[in-house]
Amino acid sequence: MVIRPAAKADEGAIKRIVRAARINPTNLDWRRFLVAEVDGRIVGTGQVKPHRDGSRELASIAVVPAYQRQGVGGQIIRALVARENGTLYLTCRAPLGAYYPRFGFRAIGRDEMPPYFRRRAWFMRFWGGLVMKRDGD
Repeated sequence: MVIRPAAKADEGAIKRIVRAARINPTNLDWRRFLVAEVDGRIVGTGQVKPHRDGSRELASIAVVPAYQRQGVGGQIIRALVARENGTLYLTCRAPLGAYYPRFGFRAIGRDEMPPYFRRRAWFMRFWGGLVMKRDGD
């Protein structure tokens, strides 16, 4: 498996994988993505998305079912985090909250959230979501 920056030709695969995972399909700019590739096939995606308030979000982490639970998502996350030196946030469903501490993320309350995530937190309560933060180096 190779983790690499996405190319324009990967755009369709990125969108298909993210939509199939039923996660937020907005702002899928292929230029921000890393992809996991096996034998020429994209099997996982992830990006760091900037927001207008200056915050940055680890997002669009998705792996095709045949490659789940094999460390693909973790490799994508580690590669994305290694490229960042500032604070990162993410949103996830509450049951996934136990997965992200191994990458330095911790659940935070509304008082620690930048404006973008405070606005989203209101909607997230309806689907059991939480916001997590990883302090920069």
